[in-house]
Amino acid sequence: MSENSPDLEDDTGTYESGLPGFLGTIDEIIAKAEAIMLAVGVILMAVNTCTNVIARFVFGEGLFFSGEINRILIILITFAGIGYAARHGRHIRMSAIYDAIPVKGRKVLMIFIALFTSVVMFFLCYHSYGYIETLYSRGRILPALGFEIWWVYIWAPVGFAITGIQYLLTAIKNFTSKDVYLSTGVIDGYADSESEV
Repeated sequence: MSENSPDLEDDTGTYESGLPGFLGTIDEIIAKAEAIMLAVGVILMAVNTCTNVIARFVFGEGLFFSGEINRILIILITFAGIGYAARHGRHIRMSAIYDAIPVKGRKVLMIFIALFTSVVMFFLCYHSYGYIETLYSRGRILPALGFEIWWVYIWAPVGFAITGIQYLLTAIKNFTSKDVYLSTGVIDGYADSESEV
């Protein structure tokens, strides 16, 4: 995406970071990892659910482990998805006051918002890691799959860390560019997309 392009990007193709050098490389590597995690997670969940439904109708009994697999995949998709949403500027924004501020003020506010959100994400990462340590010390296992339950929640600190990094990169992008960015590749603004009902 070019620096001066206010149009919305089509994020279904390959992701190109708006950051220069090493930071851009990190951003693109994380973006590819997120895309793979989300794609594989959604596909596996669909296959698992369809297989379970077919087994229930054909054999009269569903797969005993299907619910646990879907639970694991929902957690994976949720925590990989928060980083993806941050990367593409898709989080919900309350922007009535923000939109009324001049561009320079919006830039300062966006840097503050990105840095604060990054700190909150790293705080949540730290506490979710503590939660995993607690689960690990208890030694609980999943009844159907038979492995320790703390493996299911490993995606929480990973997702929070990725999101924290993404918001930190957004703050850096706003420090180094003249435009206001919602993320490293999305310029602040609204598209004229009125449709007739």
